Amino acid sequence: MRIFRAVDDPASCKLFAEGHANVLRDYGVTKVTSAKNDWFYNPYVYVVLVETEDGGEVVGGERIHLVGGGFPLPIEEAISIVEKRIYGLVASYADNKVTGELCGLWNAKSIAGRGVSILLTKLGVALAHILKMDSLFVLCAPYTVAMCESAGFEIETTIGNRGTFVYPKLDLVATALVVRDMKLGTANPVFRNEILSYIEKPVNSTTVIGEKGTTDVAYNLLLPELQKNNPA
Repeated sequence: MRIFRAVDDPASCKLFAEGHANVLRDYGVTKVTSAKNDWFYNPYVYVVLVETEDGGEVVGGERIHLVGGGFPLPIEEAISIVEKRIYGLVASYADNKVTGELCGLWNAKSIAGRGVSILLTKLGVALAHILKMDSLFVLCAPYTVAMCESAGFEIETTIGNRGTFVYPKLDLVATALVVRDMKLGTANPVFRNEILSYIEKPVNSTTVIGEKGTTDVAYNLLLPELQKNNPA
């Protein structure tokens, strides 16, 4: 599991996008804004890529989009049709601060149920710390709301129907959440301790447990140019 800036590795961006699109198609979803590929060329996008141990297959990932350069966040593109206040909300969080969005989280069916998506959520929050962000948005499906809340996200009740929207098709509801407290005061204590451990040791390995078994994961949350200063 490694991180890179999108514009620095177009080949890996393509692998991410292909895997994400395949998973969405499996679930019959074709209109997700975070699945668009214009982010390949956005210098404010950071990508987490999950690969098999031999590097032969991409099996998951996620992205963080920072506000900057005039690029809208995926959440702005996704819900602005039904909720124009999203623009002002994001702008308020970006006022003299660093904000952005965790999006495009996916994992292949080959590792479904093995705890990787929960790990990605925790690592996404840890990465936000490493990127020195002040807040972090996410737009998620109903079945992942509780998991996101455990990681320190809070439902943004000031927009939509107390934070919920019909997206990206009429029978699918999404909820907008944000980490307002980067010290994770609202997070589940177990999640919080794990996230803090990832921040403290951004290059390490861990074992995750899911309903279908355990998975050993080696992760590296440092950008390539930072790794020489943190050889751990």
